Amino acid sequence: MTKNDKIRLVFLIGLVAAITALHYLTGTEKAHFHDIYRRLYYLPIVLGGLWFLLRGGLITSLAISIIYMPHVIFQWGHHPASAPEQYLEILLYNVIGFVTGFLTLAERKQKNRYQRTAKRLEQSFAALRRQADQILEVEEQLRRADRLSALGELSAELAHEIRNPLGSIRGTAEILQDGIDPSDRRHEFALILLREVERLNRVVEQFLDFARPARMERSFFDPGQVLEDVFSLVQRQADKQGVALEKQGSAGLVVGDGEQLKQVFLNLVLNAVQAMPEGGRLDVGLQRDPEHVEITFSDTGPGIAPEHLERIFTPFFTTRTEGIGLGLAITQRLVKKNGGELSVTSEPGKGTAFVLTLVPAETTENS
Repeated sequence: MTKNDKIRLVFLIGLVAAITALHYLTGTEKAHFHDIYRRLYYLPIVLGGLWFLLRGGLITSLAISIIYMPHVIFQWGHHPASAPEQYLEILLYNVIGFVTGFLTLAERKQKNRYQRTAKRLEQSFAALRRQADQILEVEEQLRRADRLSALGELSAELAHEIRNPLGSIRGTAEILQDGIDPSDRRHEFALILLREVERLNRVVEQFLDFARPARMERSFFDPGQVLEDVFSLVQRQADKQGVALEKQGSAGLVVGDGEQLKQVFLNLVLNAVQAMPEGGRLDVGLQRDPEHVEITFSDTGPGIAPEHLERIFTPFFTTRTEGIGLGLAITQRLVKKNGGELSVTSEPGKGTAFVLTLVPAETTENS
């Protein structure tokens, strides 16, 4: 029994006791008062049925009948004419107690049925909503598949157009390298040019692989060292735009293709630098735990609008007039190919943070 039920029970007992006291303390010569008192008994009977259902209504009416019966027999026994009316009142007490309790019980059961039905409807609605979300997700995947199909066709054309000038650039760089003394600093620049041409050629191949599954041979590499190489490539452009590049922490060896993830790092760093034409800061933090390595690229740029954030990895989506919307799409694809995850958070006016999660080398070795 709840606290509220206990309070109601005490109230009913007190009410019945008060009405009974009025009956027994008032003389029979004041018959009009007794008529009022008899009808006051209906109040606790009705309340008993409303509060405690059929059992409450019957118990209250029976208790009142037992309490009231001696008053009828002993105090009204010398008025035989009034006896039938008194006994009829007692009968009505029990009828009212039964009817009130029965109707309240029926109403409570109906209410419970409605509540169960409402709960089932709510569960059905939640299931329908989940199914609708799944349908929307499938539709989004289908739209993405269409974009990937278009990307595959575009990739073939771009690869053909890019490979020819790359071959010419590589041949020219080799000729220049042969004509420069190895002790000359320009010889090192020629080596860098050849390495980057080769890497760009691999990027073209990766670009073609974007729309189809690609095989990857597992290897281990140090993301900190790769970041240092990326910073060297981007440093001149960053200095020109007044962007400070900082690396913090270390991660040890991780699982993946170093060249592919170098492209990932380069894309993320270049995106950050290009997002801060008026200067700013890019902090790259490396953190490691037994389960994963987390690399965070946090810039102080203008941020990304909320309506654009969900589509940021969608192929061909871009907010730059000179962009084609493939950089981050390719970046995410490369990350997934290497068993990682890439997420983004941004607040307009305060900057953007890309979080790259990779698998530590020890995790793979232990498994």
